[in-house]
Amino acid sequence: MTTATDQGRTYGYDDLPRLMGLMTGDEKHGPAATSTLDVLWVLYDRVLKVTPERRADPARDRFLLSKGHGPMAYYAVLAAKGFLPVEWLPGFGTYDSPLGHHPDRVLVPGAEIGSGSLGHGLPIAVGTALGLRAQGRTEPAVWVLIGDAELDEGSNHEAIAYAGPAGLDRLHTVVIDNSSASHALPGGIAARFEAAGWSAVTVDGRDHAALYAAFTAPHPGRPHVVVARVEPKNA
Repeated sequence: MTTATDQGRTYGYDDLPRLMGLMTGDEKHGPAATSTLDVLWVLYDRVLKVTPERRADPARDRFLLSKGHGPMAYYAVLAAKGFLPVEWLPGFGTYDSPLGHHPDRVLVPGAEIGSGSLGHGLPIAVGTALGLRAQGRTEPAVWVLIGDAELDEGSNHEAIAYAGPAGLDRLHTVVIDNSSASHALPGGIAARFEAAGWSAVTVDGRDHAALYAAFTAPHPGRPHVVVARVEPKNA
């Protein structure tokens, strides 16, 4: 699937490196950005039920970028899908640009949360899923993208432990595993979620077919986590 943006120009996956290349500066966090590129593309291209026109639709899927440091891939995908103008990308990180080094939900069209502080996204996603349930909205899915290093944060321990027994089956988490965690547990990341009652799948984070299959795997009555393994950050 591709999306027509900017006066009829069509952008696809192969355009993303060029779009990311429009963003420069000393605070790019390049490895953090590129580690998320394939996950973000598959989600926005094939999974998420949200479009620029549906940004305020109560029935839309919610995508929360917790891994907000190094958001260049996120901005590139949002631009490719028509959420924001491609012309904004070269201004990334400048004083008067809406595209900051961390996304701002007030300034970035399509961004559900402001992010960048480690450990915030998953607890917010749990609260979002609970809020939608309380409103009787069973259609929207809640997705949150986190980094493996965020799992060192205690806030995520609590969110993982709560979501499983609560049966938040509209909650989906994607963990980018680039070997950044300081306190990894034996058995891997997936085992940590499974122990708390989650459905869990581990896949190659660059394989689009495997990612799509993992994202769409059934998980009745349980929240779902996809661990997307990519090359080590310092490789």
